[in-house]
Amino acid sequence: MSTTDVNAKDVMALRQKTGLGMMDCKKALIEAGGDAAAAEEALREKLKGKMDTRADRAAGEGCIAIAIDGDKGAILEMRAETDFTARNDSFREMADAIVTTSLGGPDGDIALSDAQTKELDDVRITTGENISMARGCKMSGGGFGKYIHHDSKLGVLLQFEGELPEDVATGICQHVAAHMPTPMAVDETGLPEELVSLKMAEAKAEAENSGKPAEIAEKIAQGKIRKFHEEVTLLGQKFVRDETRQIRELLPEGTTLKAFVRYQVGGD
Repeated sequence: MSTTDVNAKDVMALRQKTGLGMMDCKKALIEAGGDAAAAEEALREKLKGKMDTRADRAAGEGCIAIAIDGDKGAILEMRAETDFTARNDSFREMADAIVTTSLGGPDGDIALSDAQTKELDDVRITTGENISMARGCKMSGGGFGKYIHHDSKLGVLLQFEGELPEDVATGICQHVAAHMPTPMAVDETGLPEELVSLKMAEAKAEAENSGKPAEIAEKIAQGKIRKFHEEVTLLGQKFVRDETRQIRELLPEGTTLKAFVRYQVGGD
């Protein structure tokens, strides 16, 4: 096929799909004998290979995306190399599309399907950056609340059982996002046993070293552990908007918090 046989509309259509220059698209169409679909696939394969060689480049920017549909919720962290790309509409839309379709997948860590990988690769190709999904989680059962910070770099997904007004659910998510220390678990049953045992041993040793009788030392230690639970569990913490109330006091009777996921771009 000669250069003159290439339809300008086909070249423009291919450029819109791939984000590549007119000459690259024109050349691909010529090499594909005018087959637009074959030209697009060839370009994507060629450029995807180039993108794969850049996978070791630091991707310290990105966004958090959350989707909720009835009794299903999902959250993910999408990474990019630059803040410019992380704020780009196509990048945000891709993250939103992937987290939404992840609602149809299994619970637990999100693994990208072939279709989702193609959506991600499309943005990798058009931006020329190392873009990847850093992590993602899907949950089901009960109800959900969410919060995404204005810069989209911090987000929280909250799972609960029972009735919880949307504004209260959002407020609890904002608490998880803002409170220091960040809650480690919903309640004490979710804390690592080794951590609780260590804190108990430290509390007992401190009380005994003060010269208190064993019985008094035990009570002091128990008090310190209760305080520790209040400091690091979501239900025990003082609400960031009203420190006269614990988070547990915000819940209507019969409503329980089941889990939360807090993602911050670049975090663990």
